[in-house]
Amino acid sequence: MNITTRIQDGVTIMDISGRMDATTVTQFNEECQKLLNAGAGRIVIALAGLEYISSAGLRGILTMGKACKAAGTVLAFCSMQAMVADMFKLSGFTSILKVYSDLDEALAGMR
Repeated sequence: MNITTRIQDGVTIMDISGRMDATTVTQFNEECQKLLNAGAGRIVIALAGLEYISSAGLRGILTMGKACKAAGTVLAFCSMQAMVADMFKLSGFTSILKVYSDLDEALAGMR
């Protein structure tokens, strides 16, 4: 899994590519915690490059959602490939997390 982070319009954007599974979810959790420790107030996780997510990856997403809520950080997800979008829907995450079709929509939703 590859993770890059950038800031656009005052929003921290984390681009994730590859696979999020039991082997790589620790890397995701560590990167997310760094953002929270740095005081990020608004985070968009862009998943255009994420090809696969396992149940361990979904647990990592849920953990991030809870940590952001506790920190008062606004969190959103965008640009999901079909497999990842299906997993979010099947797990019920689309009803508890902010999910947008693309980055522009996510940034607009963060204002």
